[in-house]
Amino acid sequence: MTLKLSQRHEWVAQSEIRNMSIECDRVQGINLSQGVCDLEVPAAVRQGAKEAMDAGVNTYTRYDGLAELRQAIAHKQKLFTGMEADPETEIIVSAGATGAFYCACLALLDPGDEVILFEPYYGYHVSTLVATQAVPVYVRMAPPQWTFDEPDLARALSPKTRGIMINTPANPSGKVFTYEELARLAAFAKRYDLFVFTDEIYEHFVYDGNQHIPPATMPGMRERTITISGLSKTFSITGWRVGYCISDARWARTIGYFNDLVYVCAPAPLQMGVASGLRQLGTDYYEKLAREYLNKRDKICAALLQAGLAPYAPQGAYYVLADISRVPGDSSKEKALHLLRQSGVACVPGEAFYHDEAGENLARFCFAKEDAVIDEACRKIAALRFAP
Repeated sequence: MTLKLSQRHEWVAQSEIRNMSIECDRVQGINLSQGVCDLEVPAAVRQGAKEAMDAGVNTYTRYDGLAELRQAIAHKQKLFTGMEADPETEIIVSAGATGAFYCACLALLDPGDEVILFEPYYGYHVSTLVATQAVPVYVRMAPPQWTFDEPDLARALSPKTRGIMINTPANPSGKVFTYEELARLAAFAKRYDLFVFTDEIYEHFVYDGNQHIPPATMPGMRERTITISGLSKTFSITGWRVGYCISDARWARTIGYFNDLVYVCAPAPLQMGVASGLRQLGTDYYEKLAREYLNKRDKICAALLQAGLAPYAPQGAYYVLADISRVPGDSSKEKALHLLRQSGVACVPGEAFYHDEAGENLARFCFAKEDAVIDEACRKIAALRFAP
């Protein structure tokens, strides 16, 4: 038999995040591995989608999404960041932020082009680059503030470098890039004429006085930045797959054409639901969201500390990396499985976020859960008590 998989099958594999979700299901544990965000969906979002279905908004949309949603995105961007975006030429609605990034890579990168990533990284960023035959190159960030060194950035550069990915607030570290850091990265991108891809899906989950600054708003960065975000996390609709990217019109049209080819469109009535939420929910909704998640963050960090698993308190997003060096096991995967067996709480092994062995003593815990669930998970974690 000569039938076989394509060579591309080696470029993708099931993520460790989903693997741990499967392991968690086997023991009917509490899943703090996958960022499913199972909190209540705002009524305005649910009702908007229902009304759209009832009104017959159930067919294909334009390749770049419904005008109502593109206009709502432009309004929100202006309101929160001061960034102008033309909803007719510069916004592409896609199948989640992941879909937007995939289409941007297809439109702007050639096979062999290199893109700099900061690690710990989000695995889907790496997988997307590899699946489009681009090459990820890594710059290590150091805890507890997850800072990077300029010499490391310079060493990552090569004649093949075409872009940088900036994830802020970051998954899994919770890093929120400061203005000074973004200014250095902007200068680097302009000096070497690079695209800047961003993932800003956690833009409204920011704590302790930190501020989310879109890289596109830095001086001279608008035309080279592909701003990627969505409402999956903000509205707790991870399964709806509605994300978007904002870019200069020169890039947006081709990104949109690839979006049409790969996804056709995000679900039409769900686009309307998101648009309804963006129109009706005021700034108080987003401020309350950040306060609620800060409380969840503090709970899980306290439980991890009590267990002897020192946490790196995140500046943003809704994950916390913790030191699991005291947990038995020869790898972060073995340590994560030990934690699951002992506590019934699933986390993601740190090896999922590094290209080498640097994550072997780390694990990521997601705190995007209802209070009753996070309280029970914290009780189980705190009871572990790993001694020095």
